[in-house]
Amino acid sequence: MQLNKKKQVLLVGNPNVGKSTVFNTLCNKKQKTGNYAGVTVESYSGNYTYRDEQVEVVDLPGSYSVYPSSEDEAIFSKFLIDEQKNYTGVIYILEALSLKRGLLLFQQIQDLGVPLILVVNQIDQAERRGISIDMQRFSEALNIKIIQTNAKEQIGIDEIREAVFNNDFLKTEKISFETPNEHKDFLKKIAAHKGIDNEYKAWMTISSGIETGRIESVHDLLSNSEAKSLVPKRLQVQETVRRYQNVDKILANVISKKPQFKELLTEKLDKILVHKFWGYVVFLLILLLIFQSVFFFAEYPKGWIEDFFAWLSSFTKDNLPEGPLNSLVSNGIIPGLGGIMVFAPQIGILLYFLYLLEDSGYMARVIFLMDRFLRPFGLNGKSIVPLVSGTACAIPAVISTRNIENVKERLLTILVTPFMTCSARLPVYSIIIGLVISDRSFLGIKYKALVLMGMYLLGFLVALFSAAILKRFIKNEGKTYLVMDLPTYKKPLFGYDFKMVLGKVWDFITGAGKIIFIVSIIIWFLSYFGPQQKPNEMVATDVKLEQSYLAKMGKAIEPAIAPLGYDWKMGVGIITSFVAREVFVGTMSTLYSLDDDAPEMKVIDKMRNDVKPNGEKVFNFATGISILMFYAFAMQCVSTLAVVYRETKSWKWTGFQVVMMTGLAYFVSLFVYQILK
Repeated sequence: MQLNKKKQVLLVGNPNVGKSTVFNTLCNKKQKTGNYAGVTVESYSGNYTYRDEQVEVVDLPGSYSVYPSSEDEAIFSKFLIDEQKNYTGVIYILEALSLKRGLLLFQQIQDLGVPLILVVNQIDQAERRGISIDMQRFSEALNIKIIQTNAKEQIGIDEIREAVFNNDFLKTEKISFETPNEHKDFLKKIAAHKGIDNEYKAWMTISSGIETGRIESVHDLLSNSEAKSLVPKRLQVQETVRRYQNVDKILANVISKKPQFKELLTEKLDKILVHKFWGYVVFLLILLLIFQSVFFFAEYPKGWIEDFFAWLSSFTKDNLPEGPLNSLVSNGIIPGLGGIMVFAPQIGILLYFLYLLEDSGYMARVIFLMDRFLRPFGLNGKSIVPLVSGTACAIPAVISTRNIENVKERLLTILVTPFMTCSARLPVYSIIIGLVISDRSFLGIKYKALVLMGMYLLGFLVALFSAAILKRFIKNEGKTYLVMDLPTYKKPLFGYDFKMVLGKVWDFITGAGKIIFIVSIIIWFLSYFGPQQKPNEMVATDVKLEQSYLAKMGKAIEPAIAPLGYDWKMGVGIITSFVAREVFVGTMSTLYSLDDDAPEMKVIDKMRNDVKPNGEKVFNFATGISILMFYAFAMQCVSTLAVVYRETKSWKWTGFQVVMMTGLAYFVSLFVYQILK
């Protein structure tokens, strides 16, 4: 059956109104959602088919106004206005608990002549607070079709699809914003001059500051008094005040609230969770609980994965014909892939807890709580979003800085976010902590959990310290203030978040697996052959690992890394991990699997028992801490570098970040090893 031409619609709304959840449900996508502002900072697109009609849904970044104050809002405004001829209409998402806030942007879009469907989301939250909305009156007052939804429960989604199919987008002819009388004559002049048939578009032309500041021809239309009165920010404030007065009149007739409604759980919890002292205590306790869980809950699945890959390696070794292929598969590829997959449970547990915190609304409190803490370091509360997101991956974290309005604060956040411990560092930390930290506990908390938490806090503190230094050298673009709504606490969708985690873990495994697969083959090849082999031996047999090309290359860099406590194997691991940090674990797994002295022994046991020529353990306490310090600071992710350049558009700052982080990693590791050895 032939499908009709694809229809494009935009998904628009304030931050944190469930827009991304609606997008995911409509298009069966798994875009990350969170219960705090600034999750979506790029325009995402997805497709669905309904009644043989293909629909493309573009999820634009959340915005509070058509006047952009940050990178993500600029993306929103540009797409909304410049692409108006290309999309059918806008699905506007309005949160039931924040009608007044959301109606400002809604009416601005409506006055631009954009066809709209209004979706009031999270109706259940309003009902729990005793808020009743007369949807019939509301629809009549706004002259718009309204659909009620609870996106997380998939309620109302089919109604949206049906409305899009029926083209229920309404375009109003009456502008709700009455422009000030003192500017009407000039607006007529500007409309005639620019060929604009919409009064509000003419108003936007001057209130956005574009025309009066950049196009000389418009200045000819201005009298001296008009020029003095047309201050863009002042006009925007004037518009906002008038619009909210109009919104108040509308809502007074459509909203009713039950009297004597008891204080909600949100208000009770916030007395502690955003407290100047107890808020930080609770946050640290939550982090400690998460890191304890990372080791406790992952212990058994890690063991199962280790046993499976050990069996698989042994099986292929016994059943494949003797020769290079046998060695490549059983000693190279399988141990390399197993070395990274064994940490999938820990990564999944960490991400799952982070998703639950975001989904519940707690992360918004962390932003609010951290604002006063981050200010002295040149950052603001919104910087905590990329910093916390950086614990999953630095790439989306750097992109999420677009919701930071101040240029200086955004650049500082981009430069220091890679210090945060991402999921790629977790396998490195886990294997090293497992090698050099005791299994004992303190007050029921494992030492390993305490050290892992310490590594995360170290990354955060170094990020702050670096920002405090860098802020002295980066020009300031004015002072900003954090203004945000704290959402109500919500019961997380445990199943939905679990599916999201499975998707992210699978992305990690497949992404890292591709790299490790290639690296494992290269490492095996360089370790299987050596310069002492005769030509007729190149296929028949392998050489001792110590006599291979890989060993020769590793020993060539050993003088540079020996002061840090590293041998040539660790040197090879560090070099390969410049592609991606987690490759270090795959490299070490492959290298130690190539050692035939104890083929039945697990890789981690081989690493634990490995000794230097002088009898000293290779992975002793001093060396282990040195490696942890190196990976805590080193910039070892090509993809992150590419994103940093894309966001800063500066090779200077990108190069500075690489040199700063790698240099710091080397000297801190050197200092730590020399002190502890």
